Amino acid sequence: MRTNIESSWTQSLLRGEQPSNADLRNHLMAVHRDYAGFTESCAIRCEDKLGRNSYEFLSDIVDPSRHRHVLDLACGSGVLLEICYRRFGPSVVLNGLDMSKEELGMARVRNPNPSIKLYQGVAQNLDPFDDGTFDVVLCHWALTLMDQVPQVLREVRRVLKPNGIFAAIVDGDPATASSYAEIHNVIYNLVQREHPNYSKFDLGDPRVRTSQDLKQLALGSFKCAQVDIESAIFDMHATPDILAREAAGFFYASFVLATSAHNQMLRELEDLFARQKKNECGKFSLPVNRLVVRQRKSEENLSA
Repeated sequence: MRTNIESSWTQSLLRGEQPSNADLRNHLMAVHRDYAGFTESCAIRCEDKLGRNSYEFLSDIVDPSRHRHVLDLACGSGVLLEICYRRFGPSVVLNGLDMSKEELGMARVRNPNPSIKLYQGVAQNLDPFDDGTFDVVLCHWALTLMDQVPQVLREVRRVLKPNGIFAAIVDGDPATASSYAEIHNVIYNLVQREHPNYSKFDLGDPRVRTSQDLKQLALGSFKCAQVDIESAIFDMHATPDILAREAAGFFYASFVLATSAHNQMLRELEDLFARQKKNECGKFSLPVNRLVVRQRKSEENLSA
């Protein structure tokens, strides 16, 4: 039976207070404890014009002829690790880190090969890894949710080798994806009836959600790096009921709704997709930005 998430973060919202970093992590841990594996359900089924999902789009950054050691930061249930191992095999040494033991449990089941190392920890403190360990650090749709993003980026820079690459999938511009704003409004209108302050204190650092601010964040930690942001749209085609369920599950806001409001949200989303469908199928479009930070050797001489 589905239950809505209650956490110190939601309690702060109800009091009209700014949630702390600890509250944010508490909330994310609660969501991933109760709904481990939900993240990939929608993303893995959405494809770009080349037939890639966003995990495959991100894994394209890895060049097995040059990159030997790869970290999947906030690896969740291990979908990206699985894709990388399938593509590159033992030529690339894969590591995953996540703060959720439930997600890591699923990641181990999905990736039973003992050569794939999994660690429990947070992106703000990558102590399990020495300086200059990785050729590539990948992060799929998690940077958007993190607190202390400059600290995260400094830690990523520390564990990267000179000329290493950091690449992340984050939210793209909602205006570029058809009906995305309408879907957002359906969900958030219901959420704000129960949590009027929700949109004031959304999860993570809002600077990650705009290309210009994200680029400045990256340049603030990677002083001499080449920073590129590539936009793309990923579409899922399915019947309206499936689209409603998958789209709702993609938004963290939906997890704070009580059962009655959650069911109403699904009905409204299904109606929305039904109005837009062609033949039997409708479409859900995800706007995506792929951040790619290419570090240069001269950076190793710069202080943090």
